[in-house]
Amino acid sequence: MSLAAAGPARITDLAGPLRRHWPLLPLAATVLFLLAPLPAGDATASGKVGPADAASLLLALVCGVQALRGRVRGLTPLGVLVLGAPAVGLAVSTVTAGDPYAALPGFVRYLQVFVLVPAAVVLLVRDAREFRIAAGCFVVLAFVQGAVGVAQFATHTGASYQGEDIRAVGTFGPGDVMGMATVVAYGLIVATAAALAPGLPARVRRIAGGCALVLVVPLVLSFSRGAWIATFGAALLVMGLAGVRRALKVLVALAALGVVLVGGLGVGSEMVAERLTSITQVSSAPDQSVTDRYTMWAAAESMWRERPVVGVGLKGFPAHRDGHSSLGLSSGSDTAGAGQAFIKQPLLSPHNMYLLILGEQGLTGLLALAGGWAALLVAGLRRYADRSARGVRDCGLIALGLFVWQLTDFLYADIGGPSTVLTGVIIGLAAWWALPSPGRALRGPAAR
Repeated sequence: MSLAAAGPARITDLAGPLRRHWPLLPLAATVLFLLAPLPAGDATASGKVGPADAASLLLALVCGVQALRGRVRGLTPLGVLVLGAPAVGLAVSTVTAGDPYAALPGFVRYLQVFVLVPAAVVLLVRDAREFRIAAGCFVVLAFVQGAVGVAQFATHTGASYQGEDIRAVGTFGPGDVMGMATVVAYGLIVATAAALAPGLPARVRRIAGGCALVLVVPLVLSFSRGAWIATFGAALLVMGLAGVRRALKVLVALAALGVVLVGGLGVGSEMVAERLTSITQVSSAPDQSVTDRYTMWAAAESMWRERPVVGVGLKGFPAHRDGHSSLGLSSGSDTAGAGQAFIKQPLLSPHNMYLLILGEQGLTGLLALAGGWAALLVAGLRRYADRSARGVRDCGLIALGLFVWQLTDFLYADIGGPSTVLTGVIIGLAAWWALPSPGRALRGPAAR
């Protein structure tokens, strides 16, 4: 073949997959646009519409167009109920709020994260190959953000931690110290699941295992106790589902890496040890951040007792916080470093998603949201045990691992910041796995 003919042929080869998978472009953009850095010093940027949020709106629009053309997956009645019930609960909480206009921005945000984005992912991702493409975007995001975080630790240009600018926060800045830890943990769980998946080629599993080990480094340097706990819990689930023999290999590799990093190279060994010890000091000698968290948890519970059915309304926690809090609550958390001057961030949420829902939306919202998540978790575990899904169990490991990470993280964190949109993507991937199309089996080896 001549060189002149080779060019058009290569373009044709690329155009075919692009035509088939073009609806995934806004989904990939929703994940990868989080690589865009936030302006330094803008502590309020996390509450604004970022590039990833704009991509998620485009994702919902593309889903609507494809649905009108009849080119989306079908849904079972359970799928319609799980994906649609939160919209009803959110509408009730908005209408019954003390100030419905103030609750309207919260309604839009919750609708985006817990209804529109998950539904778009479920409807647009057609087979296991497209699922793996979406999951791979999490690994790419984790590697880039993790590399920035490691560089911040090495050059002392990160967020302030114990008087030193060494905390790895990636491009999210000190105003969102959980952002990098969250996306790195997502990528680590995806890589771990791929490394343990029985149906993938050995070469792919080896590469995925190497990626998982590398991503442990920025996760440790994030000094995020919540991300460590959630990652540990999700990894245990993934290893348990994959099999004891595979799990032991991963545990040995992680233990060896920990010895080399902390013991041999001394990568933040004293600070990491102190951070780990503080996890168990929640009652004997808690630091101020733990005290604030427990105080806000109690405030959210008090709001729920005041209005148990519908709560105080979306976005109502800041307005009702002081009236339900004790004097032990501080005025805010201190943030600095990574190109930002010292700023005291106000405490606007209880840092527990379940209590936030309970306080602002009452039992109505908790049943609609958390009840649906529980149904997805049970359905996903049942599908993983089903023999008909044996050829695509790697998708099940990834979906269940990410979903359990998110549900665990919700015990001491809530939505907020640019990475919030990924919560919707993860719920969508979990629903895609747990709620297959009626009368249509997932593709196995052919999709790989």
